[in-house]
Amino acid sequence: MTLPLNHTGIVAVTLLCFLLLSGCGYQMVGKETHVPPGLNSIAIPTFKNETFEPGIEVPFTQGFLREFIQDRRVHVLSRSGADSILEGVVKSFSIYSVAYDSSGFVREYQVNVILDLTLKKQTGEVLWEEKGFIETAWYRASSSGLVNEANKQGAIQEAGRLAAGRIRNRFFYNF
Repeated sequence: MTLPLNHTGIVAVTLLCFLLLSGCGYQMVGKETHVPPGLNSIAIPTFKNETFEPGIEVPFTQGFLREFIQDRRVHVLSRSGADSILEGVVKSFSIYSVAYDSSGFVREYQVNVILDLTLKKQTGEVLWEEKGFIETAWYRASSSGLVNEANKQGAIQEAGRLAAGRIRNRFFYNF
């Protein structure tokens, strides 16, 4: 049985693309890491909060836990069972108004969060450290205090998610 010409052409183009891409150095990524051998698990205890923003450590801790759990290249375990420990400190939190309407009222705020992060072996040996890591997020201002606070909390959660993603990438690709 022969394939109709249009299916044959599709198969031929697909094979040609595959051969060209494999010959040009392109490769599938996702499992290769630069993490030291023997580092198979990580503990992420609740970050410390050195700011005046109550509870800001929670969305950052949750963001990091979520990123590493979903990635699955290392197991996320308790502090006592893990090969390594990723400790975080929220050092600074600031809000700036960045956009105004024609009447001079604030339309948008920018949230900046500065973190110190340290990855240690269970023995206490420091494997990696990032001091002064900055993450930024924005949120729309509202005349309602409740809506404004909810928007701010959403921006803090977004900053936590973004920071966790960037650090996870560094952890696996730029260790």
